[in-house]
Amino acid sequence: MGGSGARTRTDERSGPQGIPAVRLSRATRSALAADVTQPASSAVTVGRIVHLGIGAFHRAHQAVYTQDASTPDAGWRITGVSLRSPQVRDTLAPQDGLYTVTERSNGASATRLIDVIDTLLVAAEDPDAVIAALADPETRVVTLTVTEKGYHRHPATGALLVDDPAIAHDLGGGVPRTIFGFLAAALDRRRGAGAGGLTLVSCDNLSGNGALLMRLLLAFVERRDADLAEWVRAHVTAPDTMVDRIVPASTEADRAGVATAIGVDDAAALVTEPFRQWVIEDRFAGPRPRWEAAGAQIVDDVAPFELAKLRLLNASHSTLAYVGLQRGHAFVHEAIADPALRAFAIAQMQEEAVPSLTAAAGLDPAAYIDAILDRFANADLHHRLDQIAMDGSQKLPQRWIATVAERQAQGLDSPRHRLSLAAWIAYTAAAPAMADDPLRNRYAVIWADAAGDARQVVARFVDELGIFPADFDHAALGDAVVTWQAQGPEAALRGAIGEPVA
Repeated sequence: MGGSGARTRTDERSGPQGIPAVRLSRATRSALAADVTQPASSAVTVGRIVHLGIGAFHRAHQAVYTQDASTPDAGWRITGVSLRSPQVRDTLAPQDGLYTVTERSNGASATRLIDVIDTLLVAAEDPDAVIAALADPETRVVTLTVTEKGYHRHPATGALLVDDPAIAHDLGGGVPRTIFGFLAAALDRRRGAGAGGLTLVSCDNLSGNGALLMRLLLAFVERRDADLAEWVRAHVTAPDTMVDRIVPASTEADRAGVATAIGVDDAAALVTEPFRQWVIEDRFAGPRPRWEAAGAQIVDDVAPFELAKLRLLNASHSTLAYVGLQRGHAFVHEAIADPALRAFAIAQMQEEAVPSLTAAAGLDPAAYIDAILDRFANADLHHRLDQIAMDGSQKLPQRWIATVAERQAQGLDSPRHRLSLAAWIAYTAAAPAMADDPLRNRYAVIWADAAGDARQVVARFVDELGIFPADFDHAALGDAVVTWQAQGPEAALRGAIGEPVA
């Protein structure tokens, strides 16, 4: 995928909108501005990671940790796999897999070059190449960022959706379309070739993501080959993880700004925040990068960290998205600067989410909330609320609904979470906003049948969507939706934080 050699810096030549005409690649990396941090290439590759779902988050998070864990003497390389779209491959291939990550905060920025991705595959175009990469004895770790939808599990029960068309296709032995089809085929090859097991590292925002991945994988494999399932149990591990870094979708303005700063055109440039965190359960099937040397935390129990992130950071992100969009905001930093919405989000975290957390060494909820608020206020990121609002049906069970259900079982009320849920339910009435949600067709049918009756909508959401527990208090939620619709976002929010409503 790469080239070699060097060119003199030619940033005085510009393409469209002032972007330098020279494209980033191994041949042009010497033209990068002097203040761009460049890694020393590792002399020997000691292992390979295959990453499934090579989007922006992986490239700004796990790939950075992997590069920082490498040394000039030995390093790990990454094969990046897109399951469907060739966009990332087509963007990175002309750059030999190189791209930059720029950290921005409070007007300051720092840019670094990332060079650990040396192979790019598109599963929809060449599934055999993906299976071969996963089965290669050099591959010892598989990381995944496939979003909540990629696990094909029931949102409430966590069970594998065996009737899902893609899962049914893969169970029938067709060319794989899902992560489970690819993993099963590759693990079968590894078993036959004596290539050893794998560590599967889920980096998606799901509670108990490693245990969930293993449970779903075994449910899939057992339906095809019971002997392979036993081999998987003996040779494959899936540690739980917690990942944290805010990585907004890059814009043309981001790309132009980075290009001006670094002197070459990086079509895959990423802009993120300085903060990053990766907590990984110490359960590996074999060799792995020394991610702890790059700042990752290897721990016995990820659950307290994961729960805090889901119920504080992720839950607040969703609150800012659904409430903020209906208050006219477009970006996270705008929403958190809204005094009423900020007070509401803080109260939701402090009074309802924090009591549901598990204590752990190194976890200070008050300090974590302060850090979250500072990160949300970073106006240099331009993190879009509509990006966060995507796929609510897949995200909210672990971000909000579980907290409300637990507190309900303890006889405790959750008025802020309930109002956030009301804002989401109101948001689902807008068909264009729901374009990527797997349940969008159900929303449309329910809203049409209800003819504006909010309580009927809520009752059917709770009973039919499969994301609420059976005993969820839909009457109280119906009241919240009625309040949201009758009073409007402004008055409903002020009432929720105890401010007078005009």
